[in-house]
Amino acid sequence: MVAEFGLFLLILGFLIASFQGLLIFAPWQNRVDPPANWALAIRCARAQLITIAGAFICLTYLHAASDFSVANVVENSHSAKPFIYKLTGVWGNHEGSMLLWILILAGYGFAISFGKRTALQSGALRIQGLVASAFLAFSLFTSNPFARVFPIPADGRGLNPLLQDPGLAIHPPFLYAGYVGLSITFAFAVAGLLQGRIDADWARAVRPWTLAAWVALTIGIALGSWWAYYELGWGGFWAWDPVENASFMPWLAATAFLHSVRVVEKRDALKVWTALLAILGFSLSLVGAFLVRSGIITSVHAFAVDPERGVFILAILGAAVGGSLAVFAWKAPKLTTTASFDPVSREGAILINNVFLSTACATVFVGTFYALFIDVASGERLSVQSPYFNATFLPLMALMLLVMGPGAMISWKRGRLKPALRRLIPVAAFAFVVGTIAAAFYWPKPIAAGVGIALGLWAGGGALLDFAHRIRAFSAPRAEMARRFATLPRPYLGMTLAHIGVTVLVIGVMGAGVWRHDVVALVEPSDSITVGGFTATLNEVERGRGPNYIYDRALFDISRDDRTLRALSAERRFYPIRQMTTTEAGIWTMAFGDLYLTLGEPTDGAWAVRAWYNPFALWLWIGSGLIAGGGIVAMTRTRRSPKTTAQEQSAPNNLVSSPESVPA
Repeated sequence: MVAEFGLFLLILGFLIASFQGLLIFAPWQNRVDPPANWALAIRCARAQLITIAGAFICLTYLHAASDFSVANVVENSHSAKPFIYKLTGVWGNHEGSMLLWILILAGYGFAISFGKRTALQSGALRIQGLVASAFLAFSLFTSNPFARVFPIPADGRGLNPLLQDPGLAIHPPFLYAGYVGLSITFAFAVAGLLQGRIDADWARAVRPWTLAAWVALTIGIALGSWWAYYELGWGGFWAWDPVENASFMPWLAATAFLHSVRVVEKRDALKVWTALLAILGFSLSLVGAFLVRSGIITSVHAFAVDPERGVFILAILGAAVGGSLAVFAWKAPKLTTTASFDPVSREGAILINNVFLSTACATVFVGTFYALFIDVASGERLSVQSPYFNATFLPLMALMLLVMGPGAMISWKRGRLKPALRRLIPVAAFAFVVGTIAAAFYWPKPIAAGVGIALGLWAGGGALLDFAHRIRAFSAPRAEMARRFATLPRPYLGMTLAHIGVTVLVIGVMGAGVWRHDVVALVEPSDSITVGGFTATLNEVERGRGPNYIYDRALFDISRDDRTLRALSAERRFYPIRQMTTTEAGIWTMAFGDLYLTLGEPTDGAWAVRAWYNPFALWLWIGSGLIAGGGIVAMTRTRRSPKTTAQEQSAPNNLVSSPESVPA
């Protein structure tokens, strides 16, 4: 009965969401007090969350109880599976993850229902109902998580062993919170276009929701990269896999949107472009859902399902993108602005930033879909690999970093580039020296990595120097510095923190992506393998049994300069239920590099061992955390005091950056 009750709640949620979406055809209201339709939308949004949450709880109970009369439990669980993975396995499959997607979507609608009761938020709530009803229909008609199976098997097939991991257990919820959160940005954009209200009030209303989605998506991507790094055993953190690209493209679009929406809020400019970016961000989220769930690609973290589901998602994608672009074509020409700005200005820097981010997003899109287009058109199988992305994406990011340095120090409307560049001379000198030393130290590795380090320091240094000038770090007493720091608006602090995070992330990418070393050897007990100045000596390989797998564990002693430093182990696990083998890497994480060991197949008494030394790998996760942290700080927005505003206006050369700058 639990499965039937869950299905009933899902159907009820679909009916509620459909009614909520149909309210889009009711007249728009401009009063603050909620009219009858607005009140109905509120009730629908709240009831929708209750029903979907109830359905999700039912599915979770079925997995926890190992109810093998339900097909979803049979396909993705097993009585011998650890209990924690029985719970997280709820979203480790297509049907369950789609239900999680819908639950998060309903949660966003629930949160909007408690917002300020304006015509804009009323319209966004109704459009959110349309989006929710489409995905609920997809779940009910093609991906029912409560479908029964007969005859009832004695046990299940178990969850994919690669998904039985804490990192991947928490990765999807964050990723979906980002994906789905962009639907709220989309809803606000369409509502604003329909009402002709893409203005400063619209920007202030939509920006917190986009920040929340952007932070969640940043964390989700970072967690996925971290999982790939330690779980897949290939020593890397990013492979330009189509599913990785599916989450990266909406992140790029959302980053561009966060910059441009500030211009709308501050200067009433770039309104048409900003509305288009809002539509693009969620459209790319739908593209990602299509890639993952259509069965057109094979990936370690894709849902290989039948093409009928892909057709359904393609229909949702076509309706959402086609409908929103039709509204955009109808209403965008009517959006007018009297704002103007010089090319050398904060607006100009943000516009250049948007050009680079949008072009980079386009290159990733082309690289992801080109092989699919060729396959459909000619039947020829192609594969677009890292060389394409490195040759197209990385130069664009280098140019963007070049602009970020002075861009953080130029004033609105009309700026002065030469004073900003003069102030950046110490930053440029420091970046050049560090980049040159790094390139020389890792020679004959490509010097492009040294250039990347220098550009990262240049970009973050501009934001840090601007922050130092704002608190008068070079002239004021400590008490005055502390007082000025306390009055800085949090969105500005978030921007500064995120830009510093970009610098740290760039160093991690250059180190672990370009400067890494790897060695492969057949090793017997007492033999050694050396990489990055470290020597790993194999002591023994022991066999044992885990909760639902059999393992071979290699025990190593790690030494350097004939001095033993620590022990390290690496495993190969075999899961009999799934007949799959996985690799558990042995990783020693240090501040300036990781020693990374994996155990391969045995050959004539010897074991294949691969060792990597990945410089600055830890900086990848620290940088990602700082970027996400910048977004979180920016979300805790505070009002600017008149005294602070006066200080900003009196800053020399107008080089103090806007206190409301967005992080990215």
